[in-house]
This record gives sequence, structure tokens and C-alpha cells, in this order.
Amino acid sequence: MNPPLRILMLEDDPAHAELTTQALLESDFDFFAIRVDSRKDFEGQLTEHPPDLILSDYTIPGFGGLVAMDIAQTMLPNVPFIFVTGTMGEEVAIETLKIGATDYVLKSRLARLGPSVRRALRESAARKDRYEAETRLRQSNEQLRALTAHLQSVREEERTRIARQVHDELGQALTGLKLDLSWLAGNLPKGSRTLQQKARALSACIDTTIQTVRRISTELRPGVLDNLGLVAAIEWQAQDFELRTGIRCSTTMMAAETIWDQDISTAFFRIFQETLTNIIHHAGASRVDVTLTLETDRLVLKVRDNGRGISEAAIASAKSIGLAGMRERAALLAGEVLFAGIPGQGTTVTVRIPHSAATIPSEGAA
Repeated sequence: MNPPLRILMLEDDPAHAELTTQALLESDFDFFAIRVDSRKDFEGQLTEHPPDLILSDYTIPGFGGLVAMDIAQTMLPNVPFIFVTGTMGEEVAIETLKIGATDYVLKSRLARLGPSVRRALRESAARKDRYEAETRLRQSNEQLRALTAHLQSVREEERTRIARQVHDELGQALTGLKLDLSWLAGNLPKGSRTLQQKARALSACIDTTIQTVRRISTELRPGVLDNLGLVAAIEWQAQDFELRTGIRCSTTMMAAETIWDQDISTAFFRIFQETLTNIIHHAGASRVDVTLTLETDRLVLKVRDNGRGISEAAIASAKSIGLAGMRERAALLAGEVLFAGIPGQGTTVTVRIPHSAATIPSEGAA
């Protein structure tokens, strides 16, 4: 069973308050009403006993109804506020509705009070439900974003660990194997041509395997990103992209050599990699221009190609998982990724992320 409706009446005339109370009883409301006629008492009730509904006269000696509504909207913005008055003209009534009143009822037509209250309570309940749903959704999104950030961090750490193990352990083992094979080849009988050919073939196979190990290690986590920084990593990736695809890729690094936060460097680099992958698969471009600039409070990466140009439909599509992943990476660092395409002229991807960095001091600096 629902508790009685708590109503706060701002009314200086007890007789008028009694008439309002009678109208509510005739409308079968289960309620408990408190009447006040001063600002002090009104604010005290709002603070100590928050009501479910406020009914206010428009004209209160020394304390107007509009002031009361402003106070109520500040202290309890979700509580319905209905004017019950006999002095309000139509133009004034409309103006009060525009600035936040839920409704108005003339004292000469108190039969309207019941339906007005019921509608106000329904709307209030709907707003409350909507607010709670939005709060739950926001909390869920925050949890998902936190989980995404954690998973990306774990993924990068795992990539780094595996890359080092592959490079160090497999690389060392293969190098040792090649040295042993070289020793064996040098000690084979001079007339054993077949064995010599087999040894050379095995040596070439080991060389190929070493190159494969290096490539896998670099793809997992390029050492240049951790050892030389973001600028060098972008330049290296651009050169590698041009060698692999034949698409000309020019870089303009206008940001000074700087020590960036690792999360920022990783985000920019992974977004850049995803952009290049999209260019290979979708753009049909012959040229890519890359710029990295430092603004007052943001690091900005722009990647522009001369391909077919991404469409608005593709940008907005829920199936564009790669684009969504790029946006999410930037959003985790309070940044953004913007996509702009012109049909037949190309696509521009702009990444902006707030930065916190320290410039690398030059040699000899104190």
C-alpha cells in the first residue's frame, strides 16, 4: 500500500487552504497536507520534509509565487509545482508554465484540481523512472568503459610480454642454432656436396625463421614505440606501410621530441595502425599524408588519403566496428576521433587527445 501523498501548501488564507483540501478529498486522494505562509517555513519544509507535491498561491504577502517556484526548482527540481490561485491572468499563467510550473488551477474552478494533480504525479513518476533508467545506463556505460580500458591495458601488457619472449627466447635459440649449423657445415667433409647443400638450405631456412620471429614480435608490440617514442613509431609504421603496399605515405611531425604518457602513445599508435588498415581494405588510395601537431592542450594526428572517400552511412553504421574501436580508444583518454570523407577525393581521420608530457631535454642541458 502506498503511503499518503505529502502535500506542501503555500497559502496565506486558511479558508482557501480548506477549500483546496476539500477538493482533494472529493477527488479521493490519500494525502497529508502542511500549510505554510512564509518563505522561512516554506524553505524549512522543503529541507526537512520534502513533499511529493507543492500547491502554491500566486500572491503571498511579502513572498511571491514565482519566487517560491524558483526556490522549489532549485531545491527539489523533480517535485510537481501547481499554482492554485484566483489572481492569475491567462498570459501570466502561460508564462509560469513556460518557466517551470507544472500547471495552474483557478480557485473558482477547483474541480480541475484532482485531474491536474493526477497528471502532475504521473509525469513526475515518468520523469523519475526516466532519470533512474538514464542513471543506470550511464553507470553501465561507465562500467563498460572501465572494463574496456582494463582489457586494452591487459592486452597491451600481454602483447609486450609475448613480443619480448618471442624476440628474446626464440630469437636467441634460432641464433644459437644457426651458429651450431655454421660450425657443422664448416666441419663437413669437403667432398660431401649433398650435405653442404643441405646445410646451406637449413641456414637459409633459419634466416627466414628469424625474420618471421622479428616480424611477429614487431607486430605484437613494436619496440620503437617503447624505446624511441610516438613520433619515431609513426614514422617507422608509415615507412613499413609504404614498403608493403606501394602506397606513398608522407609524414610531417610538427610535435617536438617528447616523452608522452604511455597510454597516449599507445592509443595514437593503435588508431594510426587501424587507419592504415582501413586504407588498405577500403580506400583504394595512392597517397597518404600524415601530420602530428601539438596544440595548447591537445596532441592532434591527421591522416588524409586520396581514395574514394568514406560515406556518412559508413561512419554512422553500427557495423563499422573498427571505427567504433578507434573512437573508444580516444574516448578513454577524454579524446575524440573524427571522420570526414569527400566522394572521389579521399578521407581524413583526425585524432585529438588531451596531453600531459615533458619535452626531452637536449644534450648538455642542466
